Amino acid sequence: MSHSKIHLSDIAQRPRWMTSWERLKHKEAHWFVEMAAEMVCPGFWLPFPLLTDMPRVVWGVSLRLLRSVRMTSARFPHSRSPFGNNGIGSLYTVGFAYAMGVVFAISLCAATSGGHFNPAVTLSSVIFREFPVRKAARYIFAQVLAGYLTCLIVYVQWKDLLVVAEKVLIEKGLYESVMFSSSGPAGVFGLYVAPGTNLGRVFLNEFVTDFLIGLVIWGTLDPTNQMIPPAAAPWLVGMAYAVAVWGYSPTAIAANTARDVGGRLMAMTIWGSNASGGTYAAIAALTNIPATIFAALIYELFLGSATRTLTSHHIHFLRAHKQYYEDNKLAPYGYLEGLNPQRGQSESFESDLGEKQRESRIETVEAFGGRV
Repeated sequence: MSHSKIHLSDIAQRPRWMTSWERLKHKEAHWFVEMAAEMVCPGFWLPFPLLTDMPRVVWGVSLRLLRSVRMTSARFPHSRSPFGNNGIGSLYTVGFAYAMGVVFAISLCAATSGGHFNPAVTLSSVIFREFPVRKAARYIFAQVLAGYLTCLIVYVQWKDLLVVAEKVLIEKGLYESVMFSSSGPAGVFGLYVAPGTNLGRVFLNEFVTDFLIGLVIWGTLDPTNQMIPPAAAPWLVGMAYAVAVWGYSPTAIAANTARDVGGRLMAMTIWGSNASGGTYAAIAALTNIPATIFAALIYELFLGSATRTLTSHHIHFLRAHKQYYEDNKLAPYGYLEGLNPQRGQSESFESDLGEKQRESRIETVEAFGGRV
């Protein structure tokens, strides 16, 4: 049975200027609104891990000044601070911040842009979901720009303490060895590995981690997956990133081209070419793209199926999306036509009629003793 549609404007009075903006954003400015969603939402999730990691770096540099000891481990597990035995900014808090940031971003902005926030997801959608190439280019530009601007904003927020930390490193003669490392101030924004690290193993770690994240993402996008309703998707993707941070980041992971390239460009803007990251920069920026595409391929070949039926949760979710696009003339005629309630009713009627005809034929055959 079809239900009458109810718009928000039917129950909540909107100011006149908002009504005018609604008309504009659903026509000429719709492309800009989608880009804004891809930019604004990384602005939600990216600062959380940066801000939770910042105290670790600042406090660690302070320990070098106060105790005059040689460089300690990246997160100072044996050092005491005013915030407790392990201080602020542990591997756990960074992973948890990533998880919650991803949940907030997808929950708030996915309805507008689809919630890509990652060039690898956008490119995979081009290959497997016929996502428009021109729109993909806009999305990727917006994602990288968001990473750059967000890191720049966080730097300005913490600049006073970061400048002090730099001075401490210079005074102790540790600037060259610590500044552009995972335990240095630049390491909060750009991603680095220790000198002498085997880059082959770093690449393998990055590829495997990104493959697993991509598999989770593609599973949450499958409307026939009975175990994952749309409302659970942000939490599952967020937890996938958290597990990646907890289990694989000590070796070094990037997991998102927009995060890595945006953050590295910002670090180079502040500290110059020394913040480029060397050969590792290519691994961090590019590995997640083929890994995510490979994950999507594996899911489509072995885990997904076009012959499965959509779940009721996904049907309601997609019908609301379809209605929005149709009402605002954002999609061509026939968009998601299979979701039309009339079609479902017609098919149900034809199915019932066919079943009754089969039952009638069986009864006729039985009545004549199995002779046709």
